[in-house]
Amino acid sequence: MPKRSKVWLHFTKVNAESAKCNICDKSISTKGGNTTNVMKHLTMHGINMKAESCTVFDCKKMEPEEPFTSSQSNPSPSTSSGISGIVAASAPVHPDVRNRKTIPESVNPFTLSAAARGKMSEQRRDQCHRAVTGFIVKGLLPFSTVEAPWWREMISTLNPQYQSPSRDMLSNTLIPAWYAVEIGNLKRKLQVVADVAVTADGWTSVAQDHYLTVTVHYVKEGSMKENVLHTRAVYTSQTGEVIAEEIGDILDEFEIKHKVVAITVDNAANMDVAVKKMSIIKIGCFAHTLNIAAQKLYNVPSVSRWAGRIRAMVVWLKRSSLAKPVLKEKQKLLGLPEHAVILDVKNRWNSLFLMVERFLEQFPAIQAAAMDARLKRTIEKDRLERVTDDDFRKAEEFVKVMKLLYTSTLCMSAERIPTLGQILPILGKLEHHFTVSAEDSTFTQCIKEKIWGDLSKRYQEECIQQFLEESTALDPRFKSRVAASDAVWDRVEKELISRATTHQNKGERTQAQQPEEVNEEAVSDDDLSDEACAAPVATQKRAKLSALEEIFAEEDMAIEVRAKSMISTSEKIQEEIQLYRGLPCTLSTVNPATWWWSMKDTLPMLSSLAARYLCVQASSTPSERTFSTAGDTISQERACLLPEKADMLIFLKKNC
Repeated sequence: MPKRSKVWLHFTKVNAESAKCNICDKSISTKGGNTTNVMKHLTMHGINMKAESCTVFDCKKMEPEEPFTSSQSNPSPSTSSGISGIVAASAPVHPDVRNRKTIPESVNPFTLSAAARGKMSEQRRDQCHRAVTGFIVKGLLPFSTVEAPWWREMISTLNPQYQSPSRDMLSNTLIPAWYAVEIGNLKRKLQVVADVAVTADGWTSVAQDHYLTVTVHYVKEGSMKENVLHTRAVYTSQTGEVIAEEIGDILDEFEIKHKVVAITVDNAANMDVAVKKMSIIKIGCFAHTLNIAAQKLYNVPSVSRWAGRIRAMVVWLKRSSLAKPVLKEKQKLLGLPEHAVILDVKNRWNSLFLMVERFLEQFPAIQAAAMDARLKRTIEKDRLERVTDDDFRKAEEFVKVMKLLYTSTLCMSAERIPTLGQILPILGKLEHHFTVSAEDSTFTQCIKEKIWGDLSKRYQEECIQQFLEESTALDPRFKSRVAASDAVWDRVEKELISRATTHQNKGERTQAQQPEEVNEEAVSDDDLSDEACAAPVATQKRAKLSALEEIFAEEDMAIEVRAKSMISTSEKIQEEIQLYRGLPCTLSTVNPATWWWSMKDTLPMLSSLAARYLCVQASSTPSERTFSTAGDTISQERACLLPEKADMLIFLKKNC
């Protein structure tokens, strides 16, 4: 009897030439008994039969993790990430075998390995498959690379015994198999994490497909971890309800929805609706907030007219074929850096600042180039308004005022993950910086009033304000910069007591079951001594309980035990808080997660609570960086890449 394909578990045969999908009821051609079409259709539902049967990446599967403690062993080579981990994920080699000299076949053919006799072993072949797959995925190379003649020639030269996988095998078997293993590993990692935070953002590819990406962040063993969960295509209107449903489905898939502390998103209206529908604390992206404030300057007439004159000169210098060599010539004569001028783009963060800063740097060269006889006639012909010394003075004022805002944006968008505790201290710096003083010119006053007028309206909700204050208080770098610190620490103390009570109640419920089991088993009195039998009687005589006390004796005892325990716990919490507040603030270069990990024995309860706040991101730039990778993955040359395959490639690129 011929072997029946597993695809028929998901399809019902209609006739000799078609079959119906059990999931979507779509009819698929199966002419001649061919199952290729039905297997391709199943991939649309996330079912890849070829990947399920592939065992190449089984060596990378991780064992279920125990809840991490202060001492954990390093991951094994089979679970390491990157291409080096792919190549190294093979069985260990004994030193004697590794150092053994190769023996010619004519000397001793019986001691040679199968590969040395002209046949590559299965283990070695799988190792090469993993290396090739990692090279294609991590390098963002097209799948057709493995079928190019120059690729085949290179592989044949390096190892004639190895046959490179085909494009179909790479796309439909190896990559999905690797993805299935790694997503399973990530789910096992997140199972032992107590608190997580997420970021989310939307993006449109060159193929006009809209994607939603969700990243997860958590603290583990003194370091901040980041993983991309999904970059999923969304084919419906991007309303708040749709986004909430998509994000909820992703969180449910990884079973972390109940662990989410907060979500960091941009200030779009649909994101605001989505987060409210999910009932999760929303943190507006601080970098996006600063960018919105910077863009308000385009609406200031005096700033807009002045920036327009500079912009016109920059556009002219970029457009003229003769202006570039003349400008370089003047730069050399004046000893200025040979930098090109920068043109601002309204939706680019701080691009106006960068344009003015570069204009200020190159102002002498720009003036000299504008007065050059080779360009003077062209400037007059184009009726280009010349920049003046007053424009230079305003540029100096603009750069001086906006430098802190630009630096703050860089801080929030840095590769090192920005923590939530940075928002209030930076806002305090900006408030002081953008306060109008008597010495400010009218131009500077307009800038300060416009910038702070927008920033002062942000993060004003009471729950968000309190959450930010608690995050700042538990950041050892900024704990002394919290306003109304006594109220903040009272909330921190209540939160610690609540966590301790919850943990204690769980422990009591666990212990309450044990005596019952012992009492049921200890029914036989034959093994009890006379003293043991007499002890309960003596205890009852000393108690002298009233009728009401006798009825509720167990409940009263539990209340007494809990009260004593709570007094002890409350004292410990207050002692930890006082000890922490008495410690000096650390430098801004200190990693707060590492600092709390070093203090986990001294401040165990505060250390556990701090991890809850440290995992929350102040900016949604992790999602933005994911879209940078997505743009390289779904390029003009790969615009036909299926969204499901793009999700796999981005996941493997960012997480492995």
